[in-house]
Amino acid sequence: MNELEKFETINTFIFDVDGVLTNSQVLVMEDGKLLRHMSVRDGYAIRRAVDMGYRVAIITGGKSEGVVSRLRDLGVVNIYHSISNKLDAYRAFMELYDEDITYENVLYMGDDVPDYEVMRLVGLPACPRDACPEILSVATYVSHANGGAGAVRDVIERTLRLNGHWIPDEEEKALANGG
Repeated sequence: MNELEKFETINTFIFDVDGVLTNSQVLVMEDGKLLRHMSVRDGYAIRRAVDMGYRVAIITGGKSEGVVSRLRDLGVVNIYHSISNKLDAYRAFMELYDEDITYENVLYMGDDVPDYEVMRLVGLPACPRDACPEILSVATYVSHANGGAGAVRDVIERTLRLNGHWIPDEEEKALANGG
């Protein structure tokens, strides 16, 4: 199976947050709060995937309520945060949808060592261009974009385009007709 065929079979996306949906940097405020930077284009892609019936889940060790709120606003239902063992969270998520998905249908995007074990279990392990060497070695697909700078959009858009779900039919027809 070639790379494109793997994207066509995806019906579930699972993402890490820090280093995938963010640029892996945090701004530490004087009151101890941590601020993160997220791409609105990644956000659009997540919302589009949810609207088109794809499952989107988050598994992160992070504890930011702001991040959770942002992801819920985008329609993400399955958010596992403050997780110390991502493998356990992945298994719990898969059990929720036991009859609807198999590992072959899952794309997991991570960027650092805590993502390694889960990435070895999914059909399409992916990572941002700036992931750590261990993750780059296990990823089947390495995005052209860095974490927080379009890597999530890249894998979602690629999958939805291949399945005819990226641009609404009316818009696609208008583009094909020059306008």
